[in-house]
Amino acid sequence: MNRDQTNGNADQLKGELKKQYGKLTNNESKEAEGNMDKVKGQAQEKWGDAKEALSKTFNDRRD
Repeated sequence: MNRDQTNGNADQLKGELKKQYGKLTNNESKEAEGNMDKVKGQAQEKWGDAKEALSKTFNDRRD
């Protein structure tokens, strides 16, 4: 697991917490902010997945 994957997971968790807090307090702004953090985290995790796959492919061909 690389740094992008880890940070992506952390952003997704942070986003979910903000979203739930927004729902609990009836704060639509905080809920939307949580959704955006979650999407950002998913994108970062996917970027990390792609980097990991590329690195694995490169290392497999090198060996």
